[in-house]
Amino acid sequence: MKRVSSLLAAAALSLGFASGASAELKIGFIYVGPVEDLGWTFRHDEGRKAIEQHFGNKVSTTFIENVPEGPAAVDAITDLAETGHGLIFTTSFGFMNPTNTVAANYPKVKFEHATGFTRNTDNMATFSARFYEGRVIQGLIASKMTKTNKIGYIASFPIPEVIRGINAFTFEARKHNPNIEVDIRWVFSWFDPAKEAEAATALIDAGADIIVQHTDSPAPVQVAESRGVYAFGQASDMSRFGPNAHLVSIVDNWDSYYIDRVQAALDGTWNGGAAADVWWGLSKDGKGNGIGMVEMASYNEKALGPDLYAEAIALEKALFSGARHAFPCAGLKKQDGSIPEECASGAPHLVDFPTLVTKDWYIEGIAQSIPK
Repeated sequence: MKRVSSLLAAAALSLGFASGASAELKIGFIYVGPVEDLGWTFRHDEGRKAIEQHFGNKVSTTFIENVPEGPAAVDAITDLAETGHGLIFTTSFGFMNPTNTVAANYPKVKFEHATGFTRNTDNMATFSARFYEGRVIQGLIASKMTKTNKIGYIASFPIPEVIRGINAFTFEARKHNPNIEVDIRWVFSWFDPAKEAEAATALIDAGADIIVQHTDSPAPVQVAESRGVYAFGQASDMSRFGPNAHLVSIVDNWDSYYIDRVQAALDGTWNGGAAADVWWGLSKDGKGNGIGMVEMASYNEKALGPDLYAEAIALEKALFSGARHAFPCAGLKKQDGSIPEECASGAPHLVDFPTLVTKDWYIEGIAQSIPK
């Protein structure tokens, strides 16, 4: 494994510092944050480590951390392609267009992009997770735990992935407690502990007694612990940062997907394009077959109590098996009161593809507007 900072990427990689030069396959990772963020990037790096452990000297891995989203990512991705990496994972939504650009220039390299929805060449695949299934469980818990009926939600960027989570959480919470208000604060960063802590503090000061986050540091959980309110962890198990505050974490588990795709690259069965799109949830197929990319970790059974804990576990099992969908059409309306097209056509729930991939609207019951 070779670790390369974004600022030194071009120089280091051009000198051939990536380890395991004799490995059968060199694999590169592009990270939006630091591997120590204890959230999103940390979990992707755990997947990279799983690859190394599983395949041993058949592979070598390199990662570049703290890569800015947008056009600046093209250089970092190109550096990996130019230095013999045959499989490159780019692991944030804002790397979608840069990955498409580089993939077109390097048709013999295999590219995988996390959480996007376009791939313009057959040497690029996209993968994501139904994280919003975890938000449904959190919404149920919040609806029964709040005393103020005000939930604070710290959001990163107004992209479909984040909007899906806000909607799934709010829809389930208001189903059980129509008096709930969700106060959304946008920090426009994936990882900024100071901003996240400031947002959590402001939300608690405004009356929120439960904090939800779609950002990567444990700062919101730590603030909740210090202020005596509850919080949910994000991307990794954050219970150790707030043993009293923490209710449950949504954990991203990329290990099996990464191992599957590396194996396919090694044995010549790897494929890209739209047919290769993968979107796993609690189960791989949403029907109870195979462990997916989403896990719930460290339920605070003491805080929840036996009845709510049992209810949360039952909901998790229903989502795993497909008996429940995160967005059933019954009672579902957009913020303007209109009925989503699929629901109006008689579908039992929203269609994962393409509706949820490109979702850019709030559900009814959210008072704020999506930033433009």
